[in-house]
Amino acid sequence: MRTLLQMVFAAAALAACSPAGEAPESAAAPVAAKSGGLQSGCLSRAYPEIGGPISLVSSTGARVTEADFKGRPTLIYFGFTYCPDVCPMTLQTVAAAYRKLPEGTERPQTLLISIDPGRDTPEALATYVANKAFPEGLQGLTGTEAEIRAAADAFKADYSRVEQPDSMAEYTMDHTSLLYLMDEEWKLKTFFTHQDTPDTIAACLEEVMG
Repeated sequence: MRTLLQMVFAAAALAACSPAGEAPESAAAPVAAKSGGLQSGCLSRAYPEIGGPISLVSSTGARVTEADFKGRPTLIYFGFTYCPDVCPMTLQTVAAAYRKLPEGTERPQTLLISIDPGRDTPEALATYVANKAFPEGLQGLTGTEAEIRAAADAFKADYSRVEQPDSMAEYTMDHTSLLYLMDEEWKLKTFFTHQDTPDTIAACLEEVMG
């Protein structure tokens, strides 16, 4: 029998970053129904096999590893700046969730790890993460193709390039659309899918982080 982890990751894998105006199909809905609702398992998603070391370059140009983020909870998303809908919508959802947290509740540090190193230079990421609709303090990370693939593999995240010869962008990236909450020791605490709302994310963060 497939575990809930396998079902969720199969449903979230390669969520299409569709052209603007096209709503991506919600593949995780059947999973939520079968599992009795993903929110009910907020505290039961700390899978030890998810997460691992990273070595990337921040939007400031500095080389960083997971050691630079230990000591505080960290929320991680794999995406890219040319993503027309899924990525910006997810980051806006996170920002809305943070605003719903009670005053005094610690906000996680938030990372966008690019899966498009060809276009997402540190400079491009710096401009992108400064969007006021995104979480305050959002940091962008990029690197070589090998470095990004290693980071994605550590988080069981997948992505692939999809050619779009008729588009000015030339290609897009399909990718796993999950948010990973790491604890102070860079161990997975829980994760969220695109089925989660600002309310469910905020409720889980409040419960997990106190």
